[in-house]
Formats: sequence, structure tokens, C-alpha cells
Amino acid sequence: MSALFNFQSLLLVILLAICTCTFVKAQAPTLLDRNKTGILGLFWKAARIGERLSPYVSLACIAMAISILLE
Repeated sequence: MSALFNFQSLLLVILLAICTCTFVKAQAPTLLDRNKTGILGLFWKAARIGERLSPYVSLACIAMAISILLE
């Protein structure tokens, strides 16, 4: 089933995108900083969410992992 039709899979994709963008911004900040607008600006915004809300994002990742393991 596609991630668009399954809410849990959609949340998982969003969480992975936030975590990946935050990691990429930590390793190569200029890669995401030059694209703050447009479609590629979504990756910059995801990295910003991951930086500012990192405790909540990590708790959401842990909760998602537990829910997937208990399925």
C-alpha cells in the first residue's frame, strides 16, 4: 500500500524526511541553506523543524519504532 493512503506510513515518511534533512544540514549546511524558497525549501524547513524540535522529533521516532515493532 502506498504511503499516501496509510496514515502510519505517511507519518513515518515525514519523520524520516525531517531526520534526514537535519542530518544533511549538520554535515553540509550550505547544501540546504541556499534553497530556502520554492520546492527545495521544504527540505530546509524540515531541517529547521528537526533542529528546533529535536527532543519532540526523537520522541516521535521512538514512538513510531515501538508502534511498528508491536504490529
